[in-house]
Amino acid sequence: MVNMRPMDIERRSMEIIESELQVELAPDIKPIVKRVIHSTADFSFAESLYFSPNVVSIIRELLLGGMAIITDTNMALAGINKPALSKLGVNALCFMADESIAQAAKARETTRAYVSMEHALSLPGKKLLVCGNAPTFLFPLFENAPPKDVAVIGVPVGFVNVVEAKEALCESGIPCIVARGRRGGSNIAAAIVNALLYGIEGART
Repeated sequence: MVNMRPMDIERRSMEIIESELQVELAPDIKPIVKRVIHSTADFSFAESLYFSPNVVSIIRELLLGGMAIITDTNMALAGINKPALSKLGVNALCFMADESIAQAAKARETTRAYVSMEHALSLPGKKLLVCGNAPTFLFPLFENAPPKDVAVIGVPVGFVNVVEAKEALCESGIPCIVARGRRGGSNIAAAIVNALLYGIEGART
């Protein structure tokens, strides 16, 4: 074993992933898939990640235009690279711990994730909505016409409503990146966001 600097470990990890990757990927999505594999050591994501047409360029254009990132968990929020956000002037938020969200969810007998998304959609401006845990976070997206100036990362994990919510997102016409099937998680959501940020010149030094 050799003691290595963090950036050297990451660089060597990406080299190993590149050498073992068995799936041909388009140049714009390959760095995103590789970062998910780096976070999970699971090469099957190279085949299960869905990218809607032109979604990478759409999201990066929105990021450069001052969009907000809103996550369904504080864990996903914590995993997003804050220096990169700062360099791009992007705010990242999570409403799950807000008392008003909790009270509304209890009164309506629904989930905080559902109410959080309703609140997010009510806010002005462009948004990247990031779902790594709770599929009910995605439900309000399907109840009216597809929202404008919105893109979604949909990678919730679990057994109830997970696959159905992801497939609905894939078919919604909303620009999205989705981990099809039951697998996902907040770490994967953060990895996708970071890969999108790192692909913008000057976001990571």
